[in-house]
Amino acid sequence: MAILLRGLRGEPVKRLQAKLGVDADGIFGGGTEKALKDYQKENGLQVDGIAGPDTFAQMGLYDLVLLRRGTRGSTVKAMQEKLGIDADGKFGSGTEKAVKAYQAENGLTADGIVGPNTLAKLELFDSSAAKNVLASAADAAENVWDTIEEAAEGALDRVKNMFGF
Repeated sequence: MAILLRGLRGEPVKRLQAKLGVDADGIFGGGTEKALKDYQKENGLQVDGIAGPDTFAQMGLYDLVLLRRGTRGSTVKAMQEKLGIDADGKFGSGTEKAVKAYQAENGLTADGIVGPNTLAKLELFDSSAAKNVLASAADAAENVWDTIEEAAEGALDRVKNMFGF
């Protein structure tokens, strides 16, 4: 998940709402936005009513952190520092190139997107809670990918059978 903002719906919104202590109905409306702005102000975050990587990290929602080109903030800066590159907090083409190289060197999918697998490998967040959440999210992502691959193989087999291949 890259960001959550007013108008979005779903399970990630429910998780955000639960952390904020508001009605967790899964609909990001005005009440959620106000609670989020209050949280951001109280925790020294940019007060914009948008939950992104810095807000997710501050709240302990590490598995919702997703960094990619265009992302900005202290979480990007920390990631850049871990990679040993210029740490300006802006995820641009140079950062993307460094991420892809790191991913390739570490047996990860070299897509330039920093999700649970790359975050876990980088050990971007020091707490044991963060490490547990990211390990669990990485395992879940792997299981989903395995399921998709199996479904695709099964569909391909059915198509081959239909056409006599």
